[in-house]
Amino acid sequence: MALVAAPAQRRAPGDPALDDPGAEYGYRDEIAAVLLSEQDLRAKVRELAVAVAADHDVDTPPLLVCVLKGAVMFLTDFVRAMPIPTELEFMAVTSYGSATTSSGVVRILKDLDRDITGRRIIIVEDIIDSGLTLSWLLKNLASRNPAAIDVVALLRKPEAVKVDVDVRYVGFDLPNEFVVGYGLDYAERYRDLPYVGLLGEHMYR
Repeated sequence: MALVAAPAQRRAPGDPALDDPGAEYGYRDEIAAVLLSEQDLRAKVRELAVAVAADHDVDTPPLLVCVLKGAVMFLTDFVRAMPIPTELEFMAVTSYGSATTSSGVVRILKDLDRDITGRRIIIVEDIIDSGLTLSWLLKNLASRNPAAIDVVALLRKPEAVKVDVDVRYVGFDLPNEFVVGYGLDYAERYRDLPYVGLLGEHMYR
């Protein structure tokens, strides 16, 4: 069951009464609020890693398929928290471009480097909003005859979901707002933030 993130404290750009969560990282007056702290993320990643490991065994390690680029931060911490061996693969797909919402038209930018026939696959996702990209990815990988496919997603926006997708492991449910940090970007910026924050509307509207 996903944990719902607590409402964030909002701030107006330039408000001197409240700390600027982006200033320390070079994003002054760009981040409206911190939704999930470094500590929140660290604890949840460990919890998810233990849950996934409990459904596998040492003799048949899962193949983790990381969806680039957003899931890299999550994957790095997740795989180090796994108490069983794992193997890694990477895919890059896009349906966003520089937009803030998915177009639903998916392109593969980088495919897997190996055959996954008979393997137990865990898709590692940073965030699920519309579900369109993930739905397409599940169908694509299923056509390659794996033994099973599950999904672990750090974040999900229930209000934004357009396609019903079975996601076995979910970290946090978030409001349908534009978030960045911990791998999540807007136009390739903000991935380096160690927390998940709410991007100020003035940055993309």
